[in-house]
Amino acid sequence: MSTQSVRKFLAAAALVMTTAGLAAQKKIVIAESQGKLAGKADAQGVRSFKGIPYAEPPVGDRRWTAPVPAGPWKGVRDARHFGASCYEPAYAPQSLFYIPRPTLSEDCLFLNVWTPVHAKNAPVIVWIHGGGFVKGGSWEPQYDGTHFAQHGVVFVSINYRLGSLGWLALPALSAESSHHVSGNYGLLDQIEALKWVKKNISAFGGNPANVTIDGESAGGVSMALLMVSPQARGLFQKVIGESLGIQSVPELKQRNHGLHSAEENGLAFERALGAPDLKALRAIDAKTLTEHAGFRGGPNVDGWVLPDQIVSIFDRRQEAPTPVLMGFNRNELYPVLMWFFPRHVPDSSAVYDAEIRKRYGDLAPEFLRLYPSSDIRSSTMAAVRDAVFGWSAMRIVRDQALAGVPSYLYFFDHSYPAAQARGFRAFHGSELPYVFGHVGKGAVLPPNWPLPDGPQETALSDAMISYWTSFARTGSPKAPGQPDWPTYAPNQSYMDFEETPRPSTRLMPGMFRLQEDIVRRARQAGDQPWVGNVGPGN
Repeated sequence: MSTQSVRKFLAAAALVMTTAGLAAQKKIVIAESQGKLAGKADAQGVRSFKGIPYAEPPVGDRRWTAPVPAGPWKGVRDARHFGASCYEPAYAPQSLFYIPRPTLSEDCLFLNVWTPVHAKNAPVIVWIHGGGFVKGGSWEPQYDGTHFAQHGVVFVSINYRLGSLGWLALPALSAESSHHVSGNYGLLDQIEALKWVKKNISAFGGNPANVTIDGESAGGVSMALLMVSPQARGLFQKVIGESLGIQSVPELKQRNHGLHSAEENGLAFERALGAPDLKALRAIDAKTLTEHAGFRGGPNVDGWVLPDQIVSIFDRRQEAPTPVLMGFNRNELYPVLMWFFPRHVPDSSAVYDAEIRKRYGDLAPEFLRLYPSSDIRSSTMAAVRDAVFGWSAMRIVRDQALAGVPSYLYFFDHSYPAAQARGFRAFHGSELPYVFGHVGKGAVLPPNWPLPDGPQETALSDAMISYWTSFARTGSPKAPGQPDWPTYAPNQSYMDFEETPRPSTRLMPGMFRLQEDIVRRARQAGDQPWVGNVGPGN
């Protein structure tokens, strides 16, 4: 990417981040429980308040501890600019998600609020960004909440700790904890932010009793984690999950499902850094910890904030009984998530068929029907997509429907000229510009992102943001001039977002049943993970 294109992106991003341009803004002061905030309002009356601390800085002895609610401040706090973003490794310059990064800091537990003019008791959406639990931040311009506020929603976006700073588990850290657990600090941050929303959002015109949580990718996984965490119960009323997975995760102290324990992973990371003890580890600067390639981590089953594997909690009907809207995209893997793609792909149909028959036994005929050897690469990518994203979304939607809760499924299968020119269609995250209203010439997206532009893209975006905000408002997704979105039950209905929204039934017949059988057998075996390890030789 050229220096000139980066400069153009930064200039455009600066304009979006100031909402409607400096000339149109005026200072707005509100008071919440911590003190007074000075935000700004754009020409349409949308007010924004950024960089609001919801927890004390997790630095020094607070590194790798549960978040502590942020205290009050004196005077009026400037809330016109984003707070520092949490430490993260950089994306490669050629990545679709590459964005020149802002200030990074370990002191990063901030959130942002966009609110409509004269908002009172408005529905609230809390956005949790993706990035594999190691990257991302609420400052990213594609997460600007202006269009949600224009649809009458109070929109909140949050930071949470990433990488080893957010998910490191160690026996020494567990010993420090009153709950005898460690890791999951990023999840605890999300919960602390939701507690802040419950306590403070009415000051911004939001209804604390009508909160929808929404997230994509790792943010979508966070939706499932929050649904099953006892610590998050009662902090939200509805859930939107985009491209999520409910894969097996490590247990805190023991090996299970073919995975090392989270504490074992932490000890390996500690050794790789040459730190003899926890004191020495806390003395290492956050940048070094973040950029060290040896950390493998994410959520763990600790028995407290995450009591069990997500799917096991759903099996026992112990998840939050909330309405859900969830879905996935046709080409989740290419080009963004090719690291999911198996390292070994057979080079002939005969070898592919033989490997599938050997691995799947009586399930092989159905596997080969759904993922035939006529196009090995495409079939393998489809199998991984369905195992990670398709099965996860459909499992949660199905389970909530069985519990008698309104549940909605979508499938995003849309392409557009700028994406088609680069061989992309409905890739991972490609629904985000439509959901956030960032289409057309004025949209600001990561500089390598193909721009959706034209009347058809605007119409689809208008429909999707209307469906999303209607669901947040009432629990039923509706859009003016668009077809009604049927609940998943009783007909296995879903909304197909292709050229236009189109309701249909029975998405990919047989896919969910096969993937459910594969996961069930992996869980029963007890010695292998599930969701990602599908296909030939994987």
